[in-house]
Amino acid sequence: MNGSDLRRFRLNMPFINFPVVLRVIGLLLVIESVFLLIPMATCFYYGEDDWRSFLLTLCLSLSCGGAMTLIHPRSSSMGKREGFLLTALVWVFFSIFGMIPFMTASTNPLSISDAFFEAMSGFTTTGASIMTSISHLSHGAVIWRSLMQWIGGMGIILFTLAVIPMLNHSGGMQMFNAEVTGITHDKLRPRISQTAKSLWLIYITLTVLLFTLLVAGPMGVFDAINYSFSIMSTGGFSTSDEGLSLWNSDYIEVVTTFFMFIGGVSFTLIYRAVNRDFRAIWHNDVFKFYLFIIAFFYVLFVANIFLKGQATTLKSWTLDPLFQIVSLISSTGFEVGDFGNWGTFTIALSMFLMYFGACAGSTSGGAKLDRLIYMLKNCRNEIDRCIHPNNILTVRVNGRVIPHETVSKVTAFLCLYMFIIIVGGIVLTAMGMPLVDSFFSTFTCISNTGLASGVTGYGGSFALVPDSGKWLLAFIMLTGRLELFTVLVIFTPSFWKK
Repeated sequence: MNGSDLRRFRLNMPFINFPVVLRVIGLLLVIESVFLLIPMATCFYYGEDDWRSFLLTLCLSLSCGGAMTLIHPRSSSMGKREGFLLTALVWVFFSIFGMIPFMTASTNPLSISDAFFEAMSGFTTTGASIMTSISHLSHGAVIWRSLMQWIGGMGIILFTLAVIPMLNHSGGMQMFNAEVTGITHDKLRPRISQTAKSLWLIYITLTVLLFTLLVAGPMGVFDAINYSFSIMSTGGFSTSDEGLSLWNSDYIEVVTTFFMFIGGVSFTLIYRAVNRDFRAIWHNDVFKFYLFIIAFFYVLFVANIFLKGQATTLKSWTLDPLFQIVSLISSTGFEVGDFGNWGTFTIALSMFLMYFGACAGSTSGGAKLDRLIYMLKNCRNEIDRCIHPNNILTVRVNGRVIPHETVSKVTAFLCLYMFIIIVGGIVLTAMGMPLVDSFFSTFTCISNTGLASGVTGYGGSFALVPDSGKWLLAFIMLTGRLELFTVLVIFTPSFWKK
């Protein structure tokens, strides 16, 4: 190698601060081991043998995480690259250790592919499952599935920023921007760690309130804990094969609908509401559009239900369609029992709700209504320019002019979003999956909704997907949860070059 080649090699060498990334991941694995105490204690309480699986996982995550925390980087500074890499890797590491209890379970242990798919589905709050039945699961495994969703709902990195204040000075804002869903990210408090604590405090408070309301109804304590986790995170895992229909309770359906709706609202707005800044809510274009979409689709759903002759009871055309709409737009993925009988028009409407989801900054999946608003206003401007090409037109949201760079990023995001659905669907067909199932599976995973289609049946499992397809869908779930750019940027050559 001559001198010029050596200089070129040095210039192209990765310059990312890997030691600090690994050290923070180690701290997070230690935190995950603490969370594992909950399902282990649950197994002890119910006298189940799966406590050994959780103890093993706890020891592995604690030992690996503890070893990684011993790494002492020369510099604790973190830039954008470290923020992106850390955010993506943390979700993978959590899923790797989170899948171990499913692989070592005392009854019906899962394969590596199935276990990783289940864990990634949990942490990304997708709610897709390869299990055709969960009746064989121990109470510890059931609560671990729900707990994974609750952790991933508000965000693993956001939790870290709340409990590890040192990151406030070490790439905290980069990690915050990389994980929190949305187009722009406003700090609620002067320090990013304070913002994280405020958001998590609201999240925990809403979860406790939901639990209290569920217990006040016909639901028992164990089920109420699990559903509080899965509803507030808009994840959608259930505690039984029957789901919420097990109780056949209008009260539970009303409570669930309300909190799924709250889960689709930006937590920044909820924070402002808690601080009595109601003006910020009623003057927020995205929140008003969120209400409009729900009301508009409710009218369409009800009309279709009557045309299909499915309006057999008052509840069937009042509460049920509202529950289903909120479940879909919030990406929770719960279903009413006769949803499949409402016809293909309802399924088509559901795909729109799943595609865009709810508000940015919420626990919901999808492309977010914020981007739909930006796109519609920008399209209107472009149509106007056809007639008045010299007019200077801007995109205004919430009374503010949106920079052209932000509008361009939204356009790129929506194009990439659709491109991933198309490519993912094509790859799954190459693996032998039916055409409709291939594209719908990709679509439901990138939107983090978790519904299944075709051979698996609506709301069924993904067990029939080949192993290679499960790894692909797990990657798509992660990409959708971290809103594309955080994951995809790692695969670009420029990310690894100075």
